[in-house]
Amino acid sequence: MKKTIFQIILIVIAAILAYYTYASIMQPVNFNKQKRAREKVVIQYLKDIRSAEFIYKQLNNEYTGSFDTLIHFMDSAQIPVVRMIPDPNDTTYTLTINDTVGYVKVADSLFRGQKNVDYHHIDIIPFSGGKKFQLKAGVIKKGGVNVNVFEVKAPFSTYLKGMDEQLIVNLSASRKELKKYAGLKVGSMTEPSTDGNWE
Repeated sequence: MKKTIFQIILIVIAAILAYYTYASIMQPVNFNKQKRAREKVVIQYLKDIRSAEFIYKQLNNEYTGSFDTLIHFMDSAQIPVVRMIPDPNDTTYTLTINDTVGYVKVADSLFRGQKNVDYHHIDIIPFSGGKKFQLKAGVIKKGGVNVNVFEVKAPFSTYLKGMDEQLIVNLSASRKELKKYAGLKVGSMTEPSTDGNWE
């Protein structure tokens, strides 16, 4: 009888240990899976902000460091819709004539085909509980030439909010150790780059 009870206790302890071992293995796996899913959404926001900045610069010869300005620009500015037709006087068929056939709002051009996008809140980091992207713009000197630059950042602590805090701390520390930004970002305030750090 005592032997049977002892065996049952051993089986229960083994089952508990197996559960905790499995949970400890799966914790970082599940964290990384959820992290990737969230990053996919945040990256799309960063790409959209970058595209809006590109168009803003085309029309204003500089980037903007203000989301209010950028959102107002997407709301009100229009870009020409250009039709290119071959030049009838060109026998080589290499020259074209550009004909403006109309105008389209910047927001309509940027977000055509994207469902459920509210660009009026493009400054809010998804999953962050309302925290805003860090946006900067300015001019740096490279090779004696002034270059317009911009940068948009979202730290791990914002878009991974609500997930395992210790794993977020570890992730941030490992990035800082490698002298890399602890989060997602696009552009740079020190280099003439518009790349994202995920690319």
